[in-house]
Amino acid sequence: MSNRSDNHQTVPLSVLLKRELANEKIERPEIIYGQASQSKKGEDFTMVKTDCQRVVGDGVSTYSVFALFDGHNGSAAALYSKEALLNNILAAIPTDLNRDEWIAALPRSLVAGFVKTDKDFQERAQTSGTTVTFVIIEGWVISVASVGDSRCIVEPAEGGVYYLSADHRLECSEDERMRITSSGGEVGRLNTGGGAEIGPLRCWPGGLCLSRSIGDMDVGEFIVPVPYVKQMKLSTAGGRVIISSDGVWDALSAEEALDCCRGMPPDAAAAQVVKDAVGAKGLRDDTTCIVIDILPQEKPAAPLPPPKRQGKGVFKSMFKKKPNESSSTVEKEYLEPDTVEEIFEEGSASLSERLDSKYPLCNMFKLFMCAVCQVEIKPGEGISIHSGSSSNPEKVRPWDGPFLCTSCQEKKEAMEGKRPSGNRCDSDSD
Repeated sequence: MSNRSDNHQTVPLSVLLKRELANEKIERPEIIYGQASQSKKGEDFTMVKTDCQRVVGDGVSTYSVFALFDGHNGSAAALYSKEALLNNILAAIPTDLNRDEWIAALPRSLVAGFVKTDKDFQERAQTSGTTVTFVIIEGWVISVASVGDSRCIVEPAEGGVYYLSADHRLECSEDERMRITSSGGEVGRLNTGGGAEIGPLRCWPGGLCLSRSIGDMDVGEFIVPVPYVKQMKLSTAGGRVIISSDGVWDALSAEEALDCCRGMPPDAAAAQVVKDAVGAKGLRDDTTCIVIDILPQEKPAAPLPPPKRQGKGVFKSMFKKKPNESSSTVEKEYLEPDTVEEIFEEGSASLSERLDSKYPLCNMFKLFMCAVCQVEIKPGEGISIHSGSSSNPEKVRPWDGPFLCTSCQEKKEAMEGKRPSGNRCDSDSD
C-alpha cells in the first residue's frame, strides 16, 4: 500500500463534527434591505423573499432571495421569470443536503433553472426578453447568477469592491461576439446608410445589445440564458450589496454608487442611488436599485455574574481538569477563517461544461433525471450532455451523465448553433 504525500493533513474527527454542527447552527446575519425605482418604460421588476427555508418548517435554515428583472421589447419575459425562476432553481437542487452541500449545488442548479425558464417561456411564442440578476444569501454566503447588463456589487465591512455579476453587453466581450458569430449570428452596429454605423454593437437579426438573456426568441438561440455565477463568503463583519439595472450603471460607477449612499439605511440608500443616477444623465431608461445590508446580529449584553463568596470553590478549582491545549490548538488550526473569500466563479456559455459536476458533487444529482427540466428519463433514453462535444468526442460513453431529455437536448443544440432556432424578426429591444 502506498503512503500518501507528507503534505497531506488529515482533519481530526472532532473538528469535522464541530464544523458540521456549526454549519447547521450557524449564526445568521441580520438582513436589512430597501429598494427604489424611477420608471420610463415600466419593464423593471424586482423580487424579494427573506423567509425561504432549505428544510421547510424547521425555522432554522432560512435564506433570502433578491432578484432584478430588466425587461426589453415588452414586460412578458420579466414577469414570467419573476414568477417561475426561483421554483425552477429549487427544483434542480437535490433533497436531503446539508448546508455546505446545498451551497455547493447552487451553481449548477442556477444554470438549470435559468435554462428551463428560458425554454418554457419561449414555448409561449412571445418575443420579449429580460436581463436577470438573481441573488441568494444563505448565512454569510452570497450566490449570484446573472445574464444581461444589470449588475450586483458588494462592499465588505473590511472595504473594497467586489463585482458579483458579469456585463453581457456585446461591447464588453470579444469571446461572446465570437461565440455568436460562430453559432450563426451577426454582430455589428446600426447601419444608417452610406456606410455610416452608429450606436453600440448589436446582434443581428433582432438588434439586441446583449449576448445573454432570458427570452428573445426573435433574435436567435445563440442569445443564451446560461448565467455567469459567482459565490462569495463575507466575514461575520458583514457588508453592503447593491443590485441595480443598467439605468444606474450607465450613470454611476460602483464606487460612486457606494459613496453616494454611505452611512444611509438601505431604503434611503437605494433612493439616493436612483436619484444620483437620474440626476447625472436624466431618466432615459427604467432605473432600479436594491440595497441590502448584511449585518451581525446584535447580541444582548450578558448579565453580570453574581458576586462570588470568598473561599468557596477554591478546592474545586485546584482539582479542575485543565483543557487539552494541544487539542485546542489543533481545532483552531482547522476552523474556517473569518475572512472574505471568493469561493466559486464560472461564466462559460457552454451548457455541457456548466452541468458537468465533478465528484463528489455529481453524486448529489439523480442519474435518470433531465439535468435541466427535471423530468424522469427511462434508462437508455437520456442523452449525455457530452454527446456531440468537440472535446473528447470519441470517449463519450452511454452512461456518462448528466443526461438531457430529447427536448432539452434540442434546446442545447440550438444554443450551440447546431440546428435552426425558428423564425426571426426585427425587434426594438435595447
